[in-house]
Amino acid sequence: MKNKHIAETAIIECEYSDIGDNTKIWNWVHVMKGVKIGKNCMLGNNVFVGENVTIGDNCKIQNGVQLFDGVTIGNHVFIGPNVVFTNCRFPNPRMKCETYSKIMIEDDVMIGANSTIVAPCHVYNNAFIGAGSVVTKDVLGVTVCGNPAKIIRRH
Repeated sequence: MKNKHIAETAIIECEYSDIGDNTKIWNWVHVMKGVKIGKNCMLGNNVFVGENVTIGDNCKIQNGVQLFDGVTIGNHVFIGPNVVFTNCRFPNPRMKCETYSKIMIEDDVMIGANSTIVAPCHVYNNAFIGAGSVVTKDVLGVTVCGNPAKIIRRH
């Protein structure tokens, strides 16, 4: 465990070898089994990381973020406080795990506070999602805001 900081109150169900060097995991974070976290990341207080989530290198995940099964985060991604990644567009209590939809966040993406990303969804490189947005479809490297999120600027 090279230069990792994992708070005493954090619950880590994955192997420490799946957490990259220089990564910081703060208080009351819960990391489920099968998770991979890259190097130089920061997971703020009260973050939940569901099974089989992958987080790339140099990511900053602010307090209260919820990453459920089926989410892949690229490198250099900023996720603001209280962002939720849902893995099911139409919840059904009888649904089995293997039917969850996927969310892919590519590199250099910024997601503003209190946004909701609804699966299935693909957010491409260099996209910006404004605070409080609800993303229900793919974002192709542009800036989106609102509910539902709409393009406000092309890069």
